[in-house]
Amino acid sequence: MAKLIAQEISVFWFRRDLRFHDNTALTFALNGPYPVLPIFILDRNILDGLENRADPRVTFIHREIQNLNLQLQEVGSGLQVYDGRPVKVWQEMIKNYNVKAIYANRDYEPYARKRDREVYELLAAQGIPFISKKDHVIFEKSEVIKDDGTPYKVYTPYSKKWKSLLRQRPTTSYPSALSSGNWVQVPHKAVMPLKDIGFSPSEIELPSREVPEKIIKSYHENRDFPAIKGTSRLSLHLRFGTISIRQLVTTAGRLSEKYLNELIWRDFYQMILWHFPQVERENFNRKYDGIEWRNNTEEFAKWCAGETGYPIVDAGMRELNSTGFMHNRVRMITASFLTKHLLIDWRWGEAYFAEKLLDYELASNNGGWQWAAGTGVDAAPYFRIFNPDSQTKKFDQKHQYIKKWVPEYQEFAYPAPMVDHKFARERVLKTYRKALENGS
Repeated sequence: MAKLIAQEISVFWFRRDLRFHDNTALTFALNGPYPVLPIFILDRNILDGLENRADPRVTFIHREIQNLNLQLQEVGSGLQVYDGRPVKVWQEMIKNYNVKAIYANRDYEPYARKRDREVYELLAAQGIPFISKKDHVIFEKSEVIKDDGTPYKVYTPYSKKWKSLLRQRPTTSYPSALSSGNWVQVPHKAVMPLKDIGFSPSEIELPSREVPEKIIKSYHENRDFPAIKGTSRLSLHLRFGTISIRQLVTTAGRLSEKYLNELIWRDFYQMILWHFPQVERENFNRKYDGIEWRNNTEEFAKWCAGETGYPIVDAGMRELNSTGFMHNRVRMITASFLTKHLLIDWRWGEAYFAEKLLDYELASNNGGWQWAAGTGVDAAPYFRIFNPDSQTKKFDQKHQYIKKWVPEYQEFAYPAPMVDHKFARERVLKTYRKALENGS
C-alpha cells in the first residue's frame, strides 16, 4: 500500500502543550533531521467519558487546535487532527506515513502513562523511536528527592530543595520555531467542527492567557479574598499548556515569592502522583482507610447545588457550577465542609470537581482534596476543621463574594444550615479518632 506521504518525517504529538513558543519536545523535533508533521488526537478514551456534551474544556481545546492550525497554514503546513483511540490512530499513522520518529512532551497521570506505554511498544515493534521530553513541570519524577533517594512527602523541605536546584539549574526557554521550523507541507484543511466530535459550544467564558503581572505582584496580599481579582486565573492555561510553566516561574521569580510557592505546589503534587499513582483512588495515608464515611446522597446533592445553608460554601459551589472556576480559598472551604461537616468521602467531591473545573488536573485536584480530608501527603491534620462562619469573617467580611453568588442569603427562603458546625465538628473528630484507633 502506497504511503500518503512518502518522504521521511518526524511527527510531533500535541497533548497538554498547545503552543509553539517554548515547547520543549517540539523544539527538539524541529531541530531533528526530518520535517515535522504536527498532529492532535481527540482521545475517545477521554471524550467518551464526559457526560456534559457542552463541556467547556472541549470547547477550549477545539478553539486552541483551530488556532494552531491557522498559524501552521501560514507556513504551508497544518495540524492533522484525528478522532479516535490513540493506539488505533498510531497504527494508521505508521501505515500511511514514512515515520522515522515521534516526539511528545511527558504526561505523568496514570492514564497517560499507560497510553504512552502502549504507543511506545507499538512503535518500538516497528523500530520507530518515541522521544519524550519534560515540559509540563520544572522538575519531574525524581529530580527533587531527599538525600537518601526517597521522594519528599512534606511540601516545605521539598520547596527548599526545589528552589536550590532552580538556582543551580535556571530554566531555559525555547523561542517559537513556527516561522523557521522544518514543517511537512500539507494542503490546507479545516479542523472538524465541534458537532462532528459530538459536542456543542460552551457558553462559559474562558479566561485570558495574558499574564497579569500587576495581580501577581500583589498576590501575597490579595490571594485569599474571593471577591477581588487577586489570583492570576492562569490555571486553565497551565493545564493545557497554552502558556509555558518556565515563563510563569521566571515571572514569579521577579514579582512574587508567594506565587512561586504555589507553582512549586503544582510540581510537588505531580511528583507525588508519579511516585504514588495509587493516590488516584486511595488515601495516601492508609491509616485513614477505616473512616466510616456517611456518604448521604441527598446531602451530597445539596452541596453540589450550593444549598447547604452556609453562604460561603454555597457561593463557591454556585461559582463552580456557573463558571467552571472556584477561588482557591473557597475550594478549601467547600472541600473541608464536604469531608468534615458532612463526612462524605473525598473521592465524591474530587470527582465532582473533576467534572466541573476548567482547570482540572488529577495531581493538584487529588492533592487538594486529600489535604482537606486529612488523608493526603502533607495534609491538614484531621482535627483542623474549617468553620465556614470564621472563614467568611476573615476573607469575605463585607459579604461581597456571597452577595454575588447567593443574593438571597439573608432572605427567609434561604435554607437554614443543613448541619450545626459544633455538632459536625464533634462528630467528625469522633469518627476520625475511631478510625485511627481501629487501624493502630
